[in-house]
Amino acid sequence: MELFSSSLASIATILGAMALVALLESAIPLRARGAWNRAHLGPNLALTFVTFATNALFSAALVLALAWLEPAGIGLLQRLALPPLAHVAVAVLALDFAFYVAHVAMHKLPSFWRFHRVHHSDPAVDVTTTIRQHPGESVIRYLFLAALALPLGVSAGAFAMYRVLVALAGLLEHANVRVPPQLDALLSLVFTWPNLHKVHHSRDARFTDTNYGNLVSWWDRLFATFTPSREGATIAYGLDGLDDPATQRTAGLLALPFH
Repeated sequence: MELFSSSLASIATILGAMALVALLESAIPLRARGAWNRAHLGPNLALTFVTFATNALFSAALVLALAWLEPAGIGLLQRLALPPLAHVAVAVLALDFAFYVAHVAMHKLPSFWRFHRVHHSDPAVDVTTTIRQHPGESVIRYLFLAALALPLGVSAGAFAMYRVLVALAGLLEHANVRVPPQLDALLSLVFTWPNLHKVHHSRDARFTDTNYGNLVSWWDRLFATFTPSREGATIAYGLDGLDDPATQRTAGLLALPFH
């Protein structure tokens, strides 16, 4: 019951944040809203709620496993017995690296890309694109997270904090907001901010296969997959060959990996 209440609270927080970011998009848009922004709203929200359901299930299973391992002192972080804040900081960065590896794999492995391209096929990127994901992608993400979180001994609380941070950061990364170039460049020295992530949604594979990071931009810099944020203001979104209206409907997107 406590996990269920926590999941509902997280979903409510994310929805509230989405609404606030949507208001910000209206106030300072990077690009004017067009036909695709109106057409993708229904499918994006439908996939968002599907993702809420699948993620709540997988998160609950992983949190229960971590909570069971924690008292037994299983895992590297448990053996190190770091102070709570240090444990959370190390855990969040480690999980963010696991996400980076998973994200690269979803681009490089054809069987994974079939699911991830549902997210990339959006011709108009805004806050509703954030959780436009296929359930199959959730399976891939959580397998990578579990493969690191369990042997590392991440606490259940640190994992829960990471999930909330990821969700909120994702809303900002996809937001159709205009950010002063100097501020965007400064923030992207550490974080993955709007224009930096917009590069990743380009139709041009040279850009699509860069800027995989979620919370921090360090992994892209370290592994030479970084493209400067200034490229993100003018790129064309989506994937060639997937603009057909039937493909962009909810049913079409759910069926896309199996075509």
